[in-house]
Parts: sequence; structure tokens; C-alpha cells
Amino acid sequence: MQPESLRPAIVQDAHDGRVLMLAWMDAEAERLTRETGEAWFWSRSRERLWRKGETSGNTLAVEELRDDCDGDALLLRVSAAGPACHTGSVSCFAPALWRTIAERATERPEGSYTVSLLDGGVGACARKLGEEAVELTVAALDESDERVVEEAADLVYHLYVLLAARGLDVAQVEEELQARSI
Repeated sequence: MQPESLRPAIVQDAHDGRVLMLAWMDAEAERLTRETGEAWFWSRSRERLWRKGETSGNTLAVEELRDDCDGDALLLRVSAAGPACHTGSVSCFAPALWRTIAERATERPEGSYTVSLLDGGVGACARKLGEEAVELTVAALDESDERVVEEAADLVYHLYVLLAARGLDVAQVEEELQARSI
């Protein structure tokens, strides 16, 4: 049964400020978090306390835990050991397409086109990305805006699949782009 008093807990990477996830804490989860230095939450779906990473190994070492100004929400600044999201993404707030691809890479559902690409290996994924880049270039030079958008979508999708095949996260690309704009 769900505790009466749950507070939202915003989980943020202590090093780069990225919001990793939103979870829920009751008084016991907060106590355990403060005592152990690892993030504990109340799972509304499981209806029980859980230590982040208890099954995945993707734990959150809490560097700072503080209340908001009204005392009705918490901020946990953490060092993450692995992805925070159950999909395998660094953040639960990653782009929806990336979360889907990361989840397919982790769960490997039968019949998934993404899985078939990943099963082909990095080389096959890279070749497919190159093919899509050429198709986008041709569309940009000679075809309608609609075709350019379609081919650009194909290119982004296949880029994400290549990143997943290499074991990289789209967050790393975002960080690199952010570093370049400074």
C-alpha cells in the first residue's frame, strides 16, 4: 500500500547538472538515503521501497540531498554508476526516440527492426547510416521538402542506432555539442 506522504525527488547529476530522473520518496526512503548514501525510493508500481540499482547495478551515490523552499519536494545530486533510466539511457529525459532505441538494445524484442540492425554489428550500422546520409543529400538537392524531412528522420534514427551499437549514449553527443558552443 502506498504511503500517505510521498514527495517528488528530482535526481540530478552532481557533475554536469543533467536531470536524470524523477522518483518518489516517503519518510523511510529519505531516511535510508541519508543513512546509506545511496538513493532509495518508493516505487508506486511495485508498492514498496527500492534501492536504485538493486537489480540493475545502476546505483546512485548521493552527494547532496536537500528540500525545496516549501519542503514538498527533494533534490538529490548524485554520482550515477550506470544509466539512470530503466531503458538503458543516461537520463529518463532523453529524447523519446533515443529511449526507445536504448530500450530495444537492452531488451532485444523479437521482430524489432532496431534489433535486426544492432545484430548486424557496428559495421552494418555504419554502412546503413552512410546510405541514409547519401539519400538525404540527394533529397536536399533534387526533391521536395517532405522528402528531405523523411530522409532526415531516417538519418537521425540510424545515427542513434549506430551510437547504441557502439555502446554510446546520445547524451555524450549532446555534451560534445554543448562544449563546442561555449
